[in-house]
Amino acid sequence: MATQSTPPGPQGFAPHPGHRRRGRDCGRVLVLNATYEPINVCTVRRAAVLLLKDKAEIVEHAIYELRSESSAIPRPVVIRLVTFVRVPRDTHRRKITRRAVFARDGWECQYCGARANLTVDHVIPRSKGGPSTWENIVASCAPCNRRKGDHLPHKVGMHPRRAPRVPHPQVFIHVASPTIPPAWRQWLPEAA
Repeated sequence: MATQSTPPGPQGFAPHPGHRRRGRDCGRVLVLNATYEPINVCTVRRAAVLLLKDKAEIVEHAIYELRSESSAIPRPVVIRLVTFVRVPRDTHRRKITRRAVFARDGWECQYCGARANLTVDHVIPRSKGGPSTWENIVASCAPCNRRKGDHLPHKVGMHPRRAPRVPHPQVFIHVASPTIPPAWRQWLPEAA
């Protein structure tokens, strides 16, 4: 009787035969700086390379292993870089994307709190001279966006629940992984 083998994954490692991928985020690993500050999200493959090159160490791991023909390592969920990496803090210069605005605003409309059919809205409309900056763009559901139109907030009585601001750098971790695995929560103060 022939047995079916699991094809090798990245770096020649094959996932545990009993493991099935569950959702799009199961292939993500949280990367902490040497100071335990969260700085990025990477793939399991990239994390395995960093571990094999001794550039990182495992902080949290899954119950199964990544296996190659001659070795096995625990499947990383959170890794920590061995040496400190200087991370640029110029968040205000990062490209403004819809996903980044949604993550900053907690994936909800800043006018009514809805979580469906999200778009972005300029608080001060561009037609009225409003800039395309973090401080002037909010998440808005399509009905609120249509209702507000190109009017100023005080004209239609629609003010954002929270004043828009430049996001904390950790927002970009939420952009890379909208659902936060439980093992990451202790490392992300905003997700706790």
